Formats: sequence, structure tokens, C-alpha cells
Amino acid sequence: MRILNLFESVPVATDAECFETLAAAPHVRIERIVSHGQSSPAGFWYDQSQAEWILVLQGSPQLRLEGEEQPRHLRPGDSLLIPPHVRHRVEWTDPHSPTVWLAVHFAASEEGPRFTES
Repeated sequence: MRILNLFESVPVATDAECFETLAAAPHVRIERIVSHGQSSPAGFWYDQSQAEWILVLQGSPQLRLEGEEQPRHLRPGDSLLIPPHVRHRVEWTDPHSPTVWLAVHFAASEEGPRFTES
């Protein structure tokens, strides 16, 4: 086992977002995403069969969920649970500093994804 620091070895600015799988099992995948000013291509929407919980660790993105008039502006510490097949897109990420996301993709139950209290 090795210790992983999500803020070390952050990729430098590139033309594309960097997706790194940190852990995976049959029904869950955890990844670090690093953006440097990227956004989804015009007309492109993510439409995923799994739920996705995202947490912004550093930087600043704007996400748009289909049917919403305005994008959601997220800051470090903000999280969002996106149910399966809720179409969404990245409208904007900060071009001046890296945006570091933690994304957890998982199979949702028939009732849908939900947060649980400890």
C-alpha cells in the first residue's frame, strides 16, 4: 500500500483534462480529474449509466445540468451528486490555475443514489 496525496504530481496544463483512476471495484470507480481551462465541446453532454459524486478539491469549475437555466459554479469543498442519466456538461474551468476534482462513479440502487448519514 502506498500513500497518495491528491495535490502532488498534479499534471501541468495540457489540451485535455487528465483522468486518473485511483481505485476501482466491480461497481465503483474513484478518479482524480485535473482541468486547466477545459470545457465540454459545444453540444456535448455526459450521459452516464452510473451515478457520479464529485468533489472540487482545488480551483473553480462551472457545471450545467440539462434543463437548468444557469450553470452551477462550484468552489473548493463543494460536492454534487449526479444521478444516472442526468445529462451534464462542464461549462468552464479556471484557465489560470488547475481545477482538481475527486469523482466517485457507482452503481445506484433502484431508489436512486442518496447520501447516507453516519
